[in-house]
Amino acid sequence: MNIIQIVSDTFRWDFLRCYGNSWIHTEHLDRFAEDSVVFDKAYIASFPTIPYRRDIFTGRYTFTYSRWVFDGSEPNLPRTEIILSQLLRQAGYTTMLIADTYHLIRDCHGFDRGFDGWWWIRGQENDRYMTNPPKDPEERQKVISRQYLQNVSLRRFEEDYFVAQTMTAAEKWLELNYDQHEKFFLYVDTFDPHEPWDPPRWYADMYDPEWKGGEVPGGAYFPGVPRPAASDLTEEQLNRLKVLYAGEVTLVDRWIGRLLEKISDLGLLEDTAIIFTSDHGTYIGEHNYVGKRDQLYEEVAHIPLIVRLPDSEGAPRGRRDEIVQSPDIMPTILELAGVNVPPTVQGRSLLSVIRGESEEEREIAVSSASLVGPRLPNWITVTSKRWALLASQVGSEVKSELYDLSKDPGETVNLIDEQPEVADDLRSRMIGFLRSLGAKEETLRRWMKEAD
Repeated sequence: MNIIQIVSDTFRWDFLRCYGNSWIHTEHLDRFAEDSVVFDKAYIASFPTIPYRRDIFTGRYTFTYSRWVFDGSEPNLPRTEIILSQLLRQAGYTTMLIADTYHLIRDCHGFDRGFDGWWWIRGQENDRYMTNPPKDPEERQKVISRQYLQNVSLRRFEEDYFVAQTMTAAEKWLELNYDQHEKFFLYVDTFDPHEPWDPPRWYADMYDPEWKGGEVPGGAYFPGVPRPAASDLTEEQLNRLKVLYAGEVTLVDRWIGRLLEKISDLGLLEDTAIIFTSDHGTYIGEHNYVGKRDQLYEEVAHIPLIVRLPDSEGAPRGRRDEIVQSPDIMPTILELAGVNVPPTVQGRSLLSVIRGESEEEREIAVSSASLVGPRLPNWITVTSKRWALLASQVGSEVKSELYDLSKDPGETVNLIDEQPEVADDLRSRMIGFLRSLGAKEETLRRWMKEAD
């Protein structure tokens, strides 16, 4: 069996029509979802970009013991970790990495380990790539970083955009390799629709053809410069950011659709499993935020997860309501490949859930930024099928928040004072789960109440 995994950075689950969105064009992923199993309650574990990918490479909740060393002074995927690509390669798979997510490889991050080959599409965001000064208008240089504008200075056509380059590279690799190996694992990772929200103009015009308001701040990261709060922007500006992000989503959908069509054209659906997912979402005005934060509400912690098994496996379809998390993806792939899951793995294979055979359900999902280092997150998010608790440290000035997702999916009515027993139960379950993962007791005590 071949396996293709596609990760799209910062892709909000609720911007896909197959998850209920009514206004954004995502026809290709929606069509893919019709032939797949769609997980309605998939959540991240570690946040953000690199910690998440360490989770899906290791099958572990790595936020409990590691942190993202941004400058690469320490390895972000140490050789002591047993990883997916390594295990598949040892099992006879040809393994290939194709990515424009520059954090995977830059500054010795090391996520190319275990792959027989890797192609890096250069220039995303603040990748130290091009040096020629940008010629963009001054207004644009105030809202999008100089490095990014340098990197895209030669861009002329839609096919020059990063997701287009990445999916085209994956198509080319498949054309060269689809019938040359006994079995292969292709990992495709695009940084889009991550900021900068900079789609081709015609993609934004799909949603707002009359815009005359110029550039809007908040749609890109500037190193060392805080993002604006939603309250700092007008309603029109917030709507423009939403339009730009929607344009990015549709752009990603179109080019992933091209790759999915190529997979079909090459006759690979008979014996190839395909997984689509994301590392987190983002905020576009919700909770007064613009861009992701480590305050993990539904817009960021809840992710799309769509899995298509090969036709030879019956290609089960439908929706699954079980709570699943990103560390579950690695053991799922290993079970699909017939590879033993190592004892280091903390996630659970989803194969029985996909086939509709599972009886055991996870009660909660736990999502967090790193619990290691000098700066701990204000909240750890605990999600059950009904409730979401943003659990703050005991005694902190930052207060916990509790939401009833069955009645308030947008998390606008905080019930922490009305339902303290629910919050205490979720907090206790969280502590027990983190303790089972081996989280340090001294760290857990910051979140523990006496009953824990």
